[in-house]
Amino acid sequence: MSEAKTPTRTPTQTPTRRRTTGAGPLAGVRVVELAGIGPGPFAAMLLADLGADVVRVDRPGGPGLGIDPAHDVTNRNKRSVIVDLKAPDGPARVLDLAERADVLIEGYRPGVAERLGVGPEHCHARNPRLVYGRMTGWGQEGPLAQRAGHDIGYIALTGTLGMIGAPGEPPAVPANLLGDYAGGSLYLVVGVLAALHHARESGTGQVVDAAIVDGTAHLSSMIHGMLAAGGWQDRRGANLLDGGCPFYGTYETADGRYMAVGALEPRFYAEFTRLLGIPDLAPARDDMARWPELREAVAARFKSRTRDEWTAVFEGSDACTAPVLSLREAPHHPHLAARATFTDHGGITQPAPAPRFSATPTAVRTGPARPGADTEAVARDWDLPGRPDSESGGPDPASNTAPNPQ
Repeated sequence: MSEAKTPTRTPTQTPTRRRTTGAGPLAGVRVVELAGIGPGPFAAMLLADLGADVVRVDRPGGPGLGIDPAHDVTNRNKRSVIVDLKAPDGPARVLDLAERADVLIEGYRPGVAERLGVGPEHCHARNPRLVYGRMTGWGQEGPLAQRAGHDIGYIALTGTLGMIGAPGEPPAVPANLLGDYAGGSLYLVVGVLAALHHARESGTGQVVDAAIVDGTAHLSSMIHGMLAAGGWQDRRGANLLDGGCPFYGTYETADGRYMAVGALEPRFYAEFTRLLGIPDLAPARDDMARWPELREAVAARFKSRTRDEWTAVFEGSDACTAPVLSLREAPHHPHLAARATFTDHGGITQPAPAPRFSATPTAVRTGPARPGADTEAVARDWDLPGRPDSESGGPDPASNTAPNPQ
């Protein structure tokens, strides 16, 4: 039997930083977030929820659009410093952070970070391993790259906004969940984590260009496949998954509330029609010519009772039918309460970190970072220049993490 050998560290591997128990799988990863609004802060919150040490670089005066910092849960689990990037020493202060970081996230229009002196070339000159995440709506290049925009305009051009809503009515606006957060934040996080893995394997960082138009279009991949196969009509409310199907949609109840139905499979559909009290219409499922008749019957039945009464009828069944809850109602649903899907921290009810990890659990460790509140702690923990003991070149004994060597 050959003797097991102790693995040796390659020159491209980053020394392990001290982990905080229960802090999440990204404990020890350092992230610099150049403050913005929308998808960038949410992406940074995801990384912070997963345990990364996220330092948000706030600007004096705060963002152009924003809520009370004490209630902005997208800044939970982060720390904050204030840097004026237009001040003479501003860019250098950000570069000092970037030199010690694993990831930097910014959401400026293309070219702005470069003009401010904190673009990819500036940062990579100080830290070649850095993953530089760029979050925009239109992307770093293309005819619209320099144009202003918001979520609704980005998803409009991808075809996804046009899919949502009733036929003959304007497209329904899905808040800013589809574009900003699903097509933007989630794709930025996936890209950053993939690039971080590459950087740790190769020693080389890179730029991640996350555009909301790209991510949102990518979300519709299955629909494009169905469209090409002739299984999807390019219009609203005419398809299996867009409300065109009478057993996949929402229905008003007697009290003006709603029930959601998703009984697609035959056996779930059979249970749905039985519990709804229209078993004689079960055969209409497979006859599209009878779908208007089926929809009318389903709507009439739901209008005969309140939402809570119908919820009780379908309780414990496989009819794939659920009450449509409000934001304030959702945390109290028995299933979500049992799973602790929502949590209370600092008097704010908010979604708990997701997903869940068996070995490295996550948590809401701190409330929303207050602008500039952590300047001294970050300077100490990241061993930034300008501290009294920084000339020694060694980390502060009180530091939770060691600096990222280059």
